[in-house]
Amino acid sequence: MAVQELEIGTSWGKELWDQFDNLATHTQKGIDFFERFGNFIRDRSAIEVEYALKLRRLVKNYQPKKNKEDEENEFSTLIAFKNVLKEVADLAGQREVVAENLQNQVLQGITLLAKNLRDERKKSLNQGALLTQSLHTQIGTLERAKRSYEKAFREAEKALEGYQKADADFHLSRADVEKQRVNMNIRNSQSEDAKSEYANQLQITNKLQQQHYQTALPEVFNRLQELDEKRTRGMKEFIKRSADVEYEVSPIIARCLEGMVKAADSINEKDDSMIVIEKYQSGFQPPGDIPFEDLSKPDPDAANNSQTHNSSTGLNHMTGKGTTKDKLKKRVGIFGIFTGNKNNLSTDGLKEDFSDLPPTQRRKKLAAKVQELQQKVAQEQAASDGLMKMKGVYEANSMLGDPRTVEEQLNESVNRLDRLRIELQRYQKLLDQANSQTCNQHSPQANRVIQNGQRVSRHSNGSSNHENNHDDNGEDHPDDAGSLSSSSASPESGLGTSHTSLPGSGQGSTNEQPLNDEYYDADQPLGTCRALYPFDATSEGSIPMSEGEELQVIEVDQGDGWTRVRRFSSKGWEEGFVPTSYIECTLYA
Repeated sequence: MAVQELEIGTSWGKELWDQFDNLATHTQKGIDFFERFGNFIRDRSAIEVEYALKLRRLVKNYQPKKNKEDEENEFSTLIAFKNVLKEVADLAGQREVVAENLQNQVLQGITLLAKNLRDERKKSLNQGALLTQSLHTQIGTLERAKRSYEKAFREAEKALEGYQKADADFHLSRADVEKQRVNMNIRNSQSEDAKSEYANQLQITNKLQQQHYQTALPEVFNRLQELDEKRTRGMKEFIKRSADVEYEVSPIIARCLEGMVKAADSINEKDDSMIVIEKYQSGFQPPGDIPFEDLSKPDPDAANNSQTHNSSTGLNHMTGKGTTKDKLKKRVGIFGIFTGNKNNLSTDGLKEDFSDLPPTQRRKKLAAKVQELQQKVAQEQAASDGLMKMKGVYEANSMLGDPRTVEEQLNESVNRLDRLRIELQRYQKLLDQANSQTCNQHSPQANRVIQNGQRVSRHSNGSSNHENNHDDNGEDHPDDAGSLSSSSASPESGLGTSHTSLPGSGQGSTNEQPLNDEYYDADQPLGTCRALYPFDATSEGSIPMSEGEELQVIEVDQGDGWTRVRRFSSKGWEEGFVPTSYIECTLYA
């Protein structure tokens, strides 16, 4: 009984039987609000799409540029940042999933339900309007029947009064009295008919009104209540569904955030420091102590060196002033045979044998090149073996194919394999030579010192080239193993002997014919160079230079990555070493 009362108490048809217009307005506002919620979901979905698009654009803009050299030794911070970008891209994908599910599972449902609600409301309101119109029509009929009855009743009363007056009047004839009586009867009859019609219409109207307010219209109102409650339930369900869309991707988003934290935890400052060491370690040893030169003690070689220096100075003066342009070009042309071939470069701008790199970096590059060639040889060997098998199958069964077509491909593969093996042997030899070199090499500035007024190259063990180059018989001997290795003087290295290796410097044999004086001038520049980058001299023997500065080259790079240059300043001529990779040289032809 309580449930029934609750249902009656919450029924629009019973409680709001006279609020047809207000219910129509309420249901219209409810559907409009529901559609507004759908617009909210639509705009939110658009924001999610835009957010995902901007996240992807952000990842693309901040994606580190690919560098083959850096990929070998990537810092942990760079790897972590790449992983973070990957996780952000995954987040963007999840936002796209949210937008898609909001559109497909929420917005479409809201649109469909709103359309159905509008259709049901329109149908219910039309039916309610028809019921109301029918009741009003019946009430109008009842009113007309009532007015007819009232008119007929008054006329009947008037006719009765006329008859009574006529009957009491003795002056009227019997015919006049009879006439009044007949008129009275007619009016009474009409009044009774009107009364009967009025009673009949009243009965019909009451029945229709009872049915209208107790059955028909409550059904309409209950349908309006049902569709309004359906709208309310739909609002509830779609709000929860939009939250479920977020819940579905939240585990993946959580994993993305965990991935970011994991990427941050993978950063190791010590490993990055080691990568810097591996990347920039040259392999040189710090320079040793500079020997003390006691000028008070006579040097037996000082006179000869001074005489040689003076003659060289005089020759330099004559060469600078008196030689013709053709002779100067001819002299420099001889030194050109000792310089590296500028066309002998790899695709990354380095020499093919990487001789322009410091020893440690050169060994790494050679090892990587050997590994690369070994992989290519293995791949080519596998391809060649496959072609051999295919040729054997074709020879065994000519229906499968022509062996001659495979033979041509096999010959090309064999030729490529031979070339790769030759190249592998060459780089393996260069690597073995680089590994066999001693690691106790001094810095390039310490490798060249001034002794007794003459510049010489220092051995790795600290002895200069002019020491012990003459035996007791005065015969010259070649340098020992402390000089540049055979790899640095080989054609592959692209390095030759500078003018310091000519007679008088202690390198080579005295049996070699000395170069003509017109071809050799220690102070004559070998060419010019332009500074590509600024350089601050931080060690002894080097000189600073600014970007774009023009200098004279007086000694080419001998494999240690340094070039000796000269420039004129307010203090006069200055000489020193600069990094070869920092300059662009133009040697005289």
